[in-house]
Amino acid sequence: MIVSRAPVRFSLGGGGTDLPAYSGRFGGYLVSAAIDKYIYVTANKRFHRDIRLAYSKTEIVPSVDAIEHPIFREALRMLGIEHSIELTSVADLPANSGLGSSSSFTVALLNALHAYKRDFVSSEQLAREACSIEIERLGEPIGKQDQYIAAYGNVTAFTFSPDGSVHVEPVPVRDEVLDELESNLLIVWSGVERPARIVLSEQGRRLQDLEPEVVERMHRIKEIGRDVHRILVTGRLDDYGELLHAHWTQKRKLASKMTDEVLDEIYEIARGAGALGGKLMGAGGGGFFMFYVRPAERRRVLEALAAKGLRVLRFRFDLDGARIVANLHRS
Repeated sequence: MIVSRAPVRFSLGGGGTDLPAYSGRFGGYLVSAAIDKYIYVTANKRFHRDIRLAYSKTEIVPSVDAIEHPIFREALRMLGIEHSIELTSVADLPANSGLGSSSSFTVALLNALHAYKRDFVSSEQLAREACSIEIERLGEPIGKQDQYIAAYGNVTAFTFSPDGSVHVEPVPVRDEVLDELESNLLIVWSGVERPARIVLSEQGRRLQDLEPEVVERMHRIKEIGRDVHRILVTGRLDDYGELLHAHWTQKRKLASKMTDEVLDEIYEIARGAGALGGKLMGAGGGGFFMFYVRPAERRRVLEALAAKGLRVLRFRFDLDGARIVANLHRS
């Protein structure tokens, strides 16, 4: 039995500049942080020659080609595992939450399958293979942030070059600054689930067409990513709250389904109660909000959001990335 896990993430600044329609022309840059909410995958040798998969549904199939779940199917094909395996997946958070859970699942699955085959693989290989499955084989309209942060973990800066290469740089942020950031970030479930591809497909089309307004907003978001790096290194975290608000004013206009009246109301309630800034995580359109709230205003913001029936996610940063947490090989 192999037990693998990979973290989901918060995009702290520059999110979206990894989309190939942008990074392929201009290069992307962002700062992302893995958190202690995970996707778990178990792999176990099966006595029968068929394949059993357990996730939100159960599949028992005679061959890889018969698998309905596209990521399970493509990962098994990639690693050449054809039969006699049982795979299960469970998650700490729901899908379509804006935290990159689909890519975290892909990374956790690949790591489990490599361990099942007794192969050691690097974080770089896991990230590359996950990108290959999701972007190249399955044609998802996504970038490479989620696969890379799930593999590497930590608070990490990524540079996405037009040639498709990714440069990975851990952000040299002091422990006390990370602790303060954890305390001042308020993560709230919006109650709205929406697949990322709905928002990203429109955003990608507008970028492909080089709409000047959209390109200029993306340039500004990339600058915000670099500003976030400087803020984390210097520890001037209240500046981050203001940057979050600037990020959201740019991001919300990138696609028509990025926000709506319900989401706008949540944002205004938090800002009115004292949050310096915030944004929807991931592609937008739903999922989790991130707000930056100073300690003096935290209770007031919490009470205002609780009055709307909204749930807060407690978290810590994850420093490990993808890991095998149990490896009980039987001969």
